[in-house]
Amino acid sequence: MIQTRTENKYRFNMQVSSKPMAGGARSYGPEKSSYAADLSGNWRRWLDPTCIHGFVMKASWMVLNTPGVPSLRACETLQAVDEIEAKSRAGHMQFRQLRYFVKIVEAGSFSRAASVVHVAQPALSQQVAELEQRLGVALLQRSARGVRPTAAGDVLYKEASAILHQLDQLPNVVRSSTDEPEGTVKLAFVSSLAPGLVGFLDECREAFPKVVIRVSDGDSLTLERKIASASVDLAILYEDAFTTALMRKPLFRQKLFLVSRQPVADPGNAVSLERVAELPLVLPATTNGRRVLLERVFAEAKLTPNVVLEADSLVSEIWAVRNEVGCTILPVGDLSNFGPNAFAKPTLIEPPIYLTCSIVYSADFPLTNAGEAVRDSLLAFIKRRVSETGMPGAEWIRER
Repeated sequence: MIQTRTENKYRFNMQVSSKPMAGGARSYGPEKSSYAADLSGNWRRWLDPTCIHGFVMKASWMVLNTPGVPSLRACETLQAVDEIEAKSRAGHMQFRQLRYFVKIVEAGSFSRAASVVHVAQPALSQQVAELEQRLGVALLQRSARGVRPTAAGDVLYKEASAILHQLDQLPNVVRSSTDEPEGTVKLAFVSSLAPGLVGFLDECREAFPKVVIRVSDGDSLTLERKIASASVDLAILYEDAFTTALMRKPLFRQKLFLVSRQPVADPGNAVSLERVAELPLVLPATTNGRRVLLERVFAEAKLTPNVVLEADSLVSEIWAVRNEVGCTILPVGDLSNFGPNAFAKPTLIEPPIYLTCSIVYSADFPLTNAGEAVRDSLLAFIKRRVSETGMPGAEWIRER
């Protein structure tokens, strides 16, 4: 066994013989392929061609309190490594079980996850029960409102998501070794930006015919979580502050507008924040990033907004405003795509309230060649859109 130390990380290269020892134990020698394990917690690969459990071993090791599983310090011995591998083989932990577990956590219930993965709910519950039994810890807290991960389950969710992302990216990584971008790129954006991205997919399809783009939408905080869990490669979103540890490229600052069914100010005039606080408002839930910003702005001005309805989606917000339940505040200065008389012309608020539009991607998982191509193309498209069409309230951020 060769032990080297680089940047406080220990790497062990153990040569595996194909000839088993007595009692089923392995002998270690130069005859066969090698395992490479980074005991700092950052597994690189499990190189034994006869075993797929190396990916799963990382997630198992992260649950350090699992009964009967050696600690990382104990794993400095070959016997401990054999013991962990034997537990994994005996338990037949499979990638499928990890995928089911991740989908359940993301869906928040067994029934919703069952419809996503097309597996009967009892079978899904059985798979999770087997996973909990093999790891020796409870992974989910069950209640009448659904399920949520325990502390150990949260660790497994993060590690399993990363493992499955790496596994799913293998074809793209291999294909991206060629000069022409090829593979699948998962792109997400905040719903209010959708009209501004019309035409991008057509341009991308023409420029990169071998790239498939999967599109989704949501609010900014949800998209940041999807980036962090590697379920999305790229996201276009609005941010108030750069607090999450993600890679980002700020693009432009966007003023917020008051959106209403009927005009609330003379044409061309702005509306004061004091006047906005008096109006009936339809806003997203308090956990939404835009709502957090607005609550802070009102609080700093010593104002209390008159919130008459909280909406859980932009569609619900727009529907409520369209039916004159109240007004809302959006980073959108042009609603002509809804029709000429659907809404009054959005009104600027004084003093102005800003959000920053950014391209965001993971700091832990580098983009593939296809992902980089789509990112660069998207950046150029948005810059052209802002400069040529004059998006109301948008101010491009110049590089220093």
